Amino acid sequence: MGHTPSSIVQFVKGRGVGSNARSRFEAWQREPSLEHLDEARLIDGEGPLSEPSVRTEVMAREARSIISHNTSPDIPFDQSINPYAGCEHGCVYCYARPTHAYLGLSPGLDFETKLVAKTNAAELLRKELGRKGYQPSLIALGASTDPYQPIERDFRITRSILEVLAEHQAPVSITTKSALVTRDIDILGPMAERGLARVNISLATVTPDLARILDPRANAPHRRLRAMQELARAGIPVAVFASPMIPGINDADLESILEASAAAGASYASMIVLRLPLEVRDLFVEWLRQHFPLRAEHVMSLVRQMRGGVDYDSSFGSRMRGTGPYAALLRQRFNVAAKRFGLSKVPGAVDTSLFRIPPAVRASSDGQQTLF
Repeated sequence: MGHTPSSIVQFVKGRGVGSNARSRFEAWQREPSLEHLDEARLIDGEGPLSEPSVRTEVMAREARSIISHNTSPDIPFDQSINPYAGCEHGCVYCYARPTHAYLGLSPGLDFETKLVAKTNAAELLRKELGRKGYQPSLIALGASTDPYQPIERDFRITRSILEVLAEHQAPVSITTKSALVTRDIDILGPMAERGLARVNISLATVTPDLARILDPRANAPHRRLRAMQELARAGIPVAVFASPMIPGINDADLESILEASAAAGASYASMIVLRLPLEVRDLFVEWLRQHFPLRAEHVMSLVRQMRGGVDYDSSFGSRMRGTGPYAALLRQRFNVAAKRFGLSKVPGAVDTSLFRIPPAVRASSDGQQTLF
């Protein structure tokens, strides 16, 4: 298993990775540009482990735009919003880690300890939705980083985004590992009644000890399942994302994840296999050697069997599913279990016909004043 250490590896309590991995922009200084930051503060992270050894730094920043657009053929949405950059949940396998390099920060420990909060997100969203020519479409929250990571309790940026989407009756899909999403049932419930809201709970294992290693600062599996119950009781469609499936690590939990989620009220399930783009590959290998030293070589061998003999293949169509016999077996197991537990029905297309620009927003965008 070839591996070139990216930096000194030292795993610390409550964090997912053990190094600040080199990025493909290694020539850059890995320091935040404070010129564009309004505020920086330190907070203690929240998670299953107490007394964290590394504190979380949150930088409040005014973004220039908030809706991202994509044309990827294997992603079921073309518009997304990320209220935060970086994610304190600390999942070593997160495919979004490399995006932190664009900030001059490391995809390693920086990604989960140096976070950016886009404090003007709601204001920008209101403007972008009100622009002439805007085409309403499903907006995905949580495409890159979790919109309900611990700092959302204080910043409430995700909630402010939902308030704007509700004003415009714009459809939203949320993907999260946090039970904090239930805080916003008062917004999501009425939206769901009009077919405008759905929630996807990401759950890679139902085994508590493994969860503490896979996503150290995310809610424990039982809390995520309880969140599914609360959402479903409120009439909000819930899906479980049994992802990523890591061969030799959590794939034995696949059927248990689907069974528990169905019992909690999930109506649909999805699964992707482990992805190791760019810097994530070396971070994952470090993590394997730390937590599963006797299995590390075997796990990477299975990963390559699902990627045509390499650690990662980014080709559309296969990057989510993998290839080869092992990936095919995983997919077969998933399909059988999803059918057995009633999780096979794919959600229908969202209704964008209800989208509207509130009168006050329309008047403001036209440069006119309004009393109401």
